[in-house]
Amino acid sequence: MVTISGYKIRQNADGKNFCTLTLLGGIELVKSTITEQFYATARKASITSTFPEEVCKALIGSKLPGVIEKKECDPYEYTVAETGEVVMMNHRFVFNPKPNNVSLEETVFTPEMEMAQA
Repeated sequence: MVTISGYKIRQNADGKNFCTLTLLGGIELVKSTITEQFYATARKASITSTFPEEVCKALIGSKLPGVIEKKECDPYEYTVAETGEVVMMNHRFVFNPKPNNVSLEETVFTPEMEMAQA
């Protein structure tokens, strides 16, 4: 499951505004290559939508079935917002509503179904 954590208003090539939804995956523990200590993080991706801004605001906190996956891509430069450091990246994170690695139990026993059975 992923959570809609926000939205952004963007412009297409014709200058027309549209909204993207920001999706946040589950917590992951990652080991730092510098300090060798673990830290908590989550994968983030965005998807386009046809919703107006008011609907996007109302959707924040909603859950969607699926996962955020790491996908290889052509190398590109990325500027780290906090530090201004420019790094080369060769992957991006994408939303997959139908992941191949989801077990039958995860498909059948979603938290919503467990709540309904209680």
